[in-house]
Amino acid sequence: MLPPPPPLPGGLPPPPPFPGGPGIPPPLPVGFGVPAAPVLPFGLIPKKVYKPEVQLRRPNWSKFVAEDLSQDCFWTKVKEDRFENNDLFAKLTLTFSAQTKTSVAKKDQEGGEEKKSVQKKKVKELKVLDSKTAQNLSIFLGSFRMPYQEIKNVILEVNEAVLTESMIQNLIKQMPEPEQLKMLSELKDEYDDLAESEQFGVVMGAVPRLRPRLNAILFKLQFGEQVENIKPEIVSVTAACEETRKSESFASLLELTLLVGNYMNAGSRNAGAFGFSISFLCKLRDTKSTDQKMTLLHFLAELCENDHPDVLRFPEELAHVEKASRVSAENLQKNLDQMKKQIADVERDIQNFPAATDEKDKFVEKMTSFVKDAQEQYNKLRLMHSNMETLYKELGEYFLFDPKKVAVEEFFMDLHNFKNMFVQAVKENQKRRETEEKMRRAKLAKEKAEKERLEKQQKREQLIDMNAEGDETGVMDSLLEALQSGAAFRRKRGPRQANKKVACAVTLEGLKDDALASVPAKISRKSEQVPTILEEPKELLGRAS
Repeated sequence: MLPPPPPLPGGLPPPPPFPGGPGIPPPLPVGFGVPAAPVLPFGLIPKKVYKPEVQLRRPNWSKFVAEDLSQDCFWTKVKEDRFENNDLFAKLTLTFSAQTKTSVAKKDQEGGEEKKSVQKKKVKELKVLDSKTAQNLSIFLGSFRMPYQEIKNVILEVNEAVLTESMIQNLIKQMPEPEQLKMLSELKDEYDDLAESEQFGVVMGAVPRLRPRLNAILFKLQFGEQVENIKPEIVSVTAACEETRKSESFASLLELTLLVGNYMNAGSRNAGAFGFSISFLCKLRDTKSTDQKMTLLHFLAELCENDHPDVLRFPEELAHVEKASRVSAENLQKNLDQMKKQIADVERDIQNFPAATDEKDKFVEKMTSFVKDAQEQYNKLRLMHSNMETLYKELGEYFLFDPKKVAVEEFFMDLHNFKNMFVQAVKENQKRRETEEKMRRAKLAKEKAEKERLEKQQKREQLIDMNAEGDETGVMDSLLEALQSGAAFRRKRGPRQANKKVACAVTLEGLKDDALASVPAKISRKSEQVPTILEEPKELLGRAS
């Protein structure tokens, strides 16, 4: 009996179908008019068929089919579908879309007419936006992994867990103009025929007062950072004003400088000064000593080290001067004014917002709470800033400078530079003293060595230059001194070194005894005396024998 024939296209495979069941079971999906796919080996299932909206550039690879696989090969076990998501596909489409119909025609001649129609369709898709705006918006949207409706929802909800400063900034930058959004909203019935960028415009066009809403959300996201930027600057300048005015060591240094300056300016038009500009402190190093080795700044630093060590504490007491020197009072004022304006804008937006028609719209609720807190923090910052300005004005009055002409950063930059210069001068003074001490010690060592050399030379001359008129006692004393000191034996050693110490000891004792016995009672001439003393030990031994 012949086996039953395979099922016809669209028919039911054996066993017989359930009553009322569908034509083809899910495990064997087929297209219209296509035979059912055969059962694949190793439990494999057919790969999903994707249909991108546009043709993409095609990698030219050599593929494996199911029949090429084995039970234990890697490809049998792969589960690539776990990485599947629509955002990935959207990014691929955006990145690898075929650009020209010419290249598409070369890739696939059979679908040429269809590809041309796609190209024509793409041109017609831009119904409202210009090509550049659409392209920029498409690139921006390609970086998101959220459907357009979800982006709309997080904006309505003011969901800060999802919204970021960068995201809102780009939305504001790339968002079509309100007039364009209004026109796109009217095309919502043609949504499927629009380009992605215009589809996004249709979705976002339904958000009431979109641009003011985005600006308000951006301000909310940035507000904490703005406070953290403004507050430390106010604190630094305030502290620097108080430190500069209250520092006793700095006041003492100014007094020393005034004293020294008046003394040095005696007889000139600058003599008899009652004070000087703080900016002069940085010019102290311009006044140099006669030998050009020291400046007035170094002099004052050394004066403080030696006689007024408490003054050396002033760099520590002016701890906030460095930070204050980096604060621009003008920018600080602008930032506060901008914050005030933004708060007022949000308050106005809240009042002008229409009643919410979408239950997800939490803008008014959340922004009302935010603007209240923001106003309180702004008021505190404004009060702190006002106090800072008062202190700086008083500091100007204290040190006789015009706060309107001398900016905060300029004044404290002078102080900061002087503080660093003073600390550096102290270090250079210490290094100079160390160098001078080394030179002094080296000079003493050299003088000592020279003195010892002269003493040795004098002794040698005294030994050689004996008085011919001296008596025998003097001659014998000199001879014995030469023998005992070893001067009579000083010469280059020969190669024979064995038993050197023993021989020298015996020779020395023998010389002493024999020399005493053999020296005449009186040596009349120096010529006979000196050679006898300087003769080599071997000759002396010969004579003694």
